[in-house]
Amino acid sequence: MMFRIAVIVTLLASPALAAVEGKPFFSLYNTDLIVLAAFIIFIGVLIYAKVPGKLTGFLDQRSDTIKSELEEARRLREEALELHASFERRHAEVKDKAARMVEKAKADAEIAAEQTKAEIEASIARRLKAAEDQIASAEASAIRQVRDQATSVAVAAAGSVIAKNIDAARSDALVADAIKAVDERLH
Repeated sequence: MMFRIAVIVTLLASPALAAVEGKPFFSLYNTDLIVLAAFIIFIGVLIYAKVPGKLTGFLDQRSDTIKSELEEARRLREEALELHASFERRHAEVKDKAARMVEKAKADAEIAAEQTKAEIEASIARRLKAAEDQIASAEASAIRQVRDQATSVAVAAAGSVIAKNIDAARSDALVADAIKAVDERLH
């Protein structure tokens, strides 16, 4: 309020408000006085209509809106930072999990390779054993065949020698002894 009065006094004391030559100071010919009066009336109307209060209220309302928007922006920024931190933690967890999975897969692959190697070695050993058994069986079979053949040859040779050296009576006695031996062994 003091400021307004000081402005009015300063305007009235200025040399621009001097009276026009030959005319009184407070007349309609003094345009500076008319403009000052209109300005004072205009300010009065603004004060009467409570425009400064409304303007202050509008500015306060705008200030409150800006403050609430700033607080909302801060809150959203904090949420974004928390979300970012959460994603960073998840990223690190997933990275660690992937590394553990890779290490486990490598270990499993090594174990599987060792098991496969052991199974192949066992299979080779079984096949070698089976081949050795077949060789031994074939060898035994060949030996048996040679013995059987030798026995057949020996029996044939003995039969031939006996047939040349034996007479009929002695032959009948040998056959009877052989039949008797077979009967005893079968019963």
